[in-house]
Amino acid sequence: MAHRLVRGLRGAVRNLVLLRQQSEPINHFLKSSTRNYVSEMRNSAFEANILRLIRNEIQYELDRSPPAEPVPEFNSFMVDERPGEQWIRLSRKFGEKEEIKIEVTMFDGSVPVKKDDDTVDEKLHVTLIVDVFKGEDTDVLEFVCSAWPDSIEIRKVFTRGHDRIKDQPYMGPEFKELDDELQDSLYDFLEARV
Repeated sequence: MAHRLVRGLRGAVRNLVLLRQQSEPINHFLKSSTRNYVSEMRNSAFEANILRLIRNEIQYELDRSPPAEPVPEFNSFMVDERPGEQWIRLSRKFGEKEEIKIEVTMFDGSVPVKKDDDTVDEKLHVTLIVDVFKGEDTDVLEFVCSAWPDSIEIRKVFTRGHDRIKDQPYMGPEFKELDDELQDSLYDFLEARV
């Protein structure tokens, strides 16, 4: 009788082992997918919390100091600000016939500058394009410049038609390669208008 019980137990144990081996891949899949699901839920909750905190901080800043009204004029220039854009346009008349349009980007570059105490500081600059023309039927004299905190450097000067896409200008030589007297007169011309 004991022999039958042992034989029955052996069979039951063998069946349990086989059943466990067969269900092990399924259990492993369930455990890993559950683990991935829980991990994704934690990440999702974390991201949602971060987004909520950022939105609250932005709202707090907007409530605390509302955005300033755009400035319609600067010196004698009309300001055409483009909210959300990386550039603004300034325009004005010069004399009776000339029109000047300036397009200015955000800070778009920097140069390392060494100080007296051997530390390095960054000197920021913006790119600006100055268009000078007399009416819609004439060509445009265009200056491509870098504006530094204490100076403006002309990089290119050329003429083009009013339609930038259709009229591809001849870019000419680099500004620094021009005659020194011509460079000085172009700086004087630009300074009088800007």
